[in-house]
Amino acid sequence: MLDLVKSRVSLKKVGNKKKDYYIFEWLGVITAIFYSVFVALNLGLEVIGFFLLLVSAISIGVWAYLNRHRGILLLQFFYSCAAIIGLFRWWS
Repeated sequence: MLDLVKSRVSLKKVGNKKKDYYIFEWLGVITAIFYSVFVALNLGLEVIGFFLLLVSAISIGVWAYLNRHRGILLLQFFYSCAAIIGLFRWWS
């Protein structure tokens, strides 16, 4: 019985901590959606799209780091590299 109470208390602490970081997750999701739409519509908004991809990758990367999602963090590193390459190629 005592172990059950301890596990619920520790889950509650983790749950509250994760709620504090939801802004990074959802900022990343929303900016990624706009990035996808801007690039797919081919309206000449690619540079804005790559900037949004960079913002998305950083936001989700922060969220992943804070919540210890190492695989997602690694993925966001490569997304941010792709965004930087896209911005660099667009402006050069």
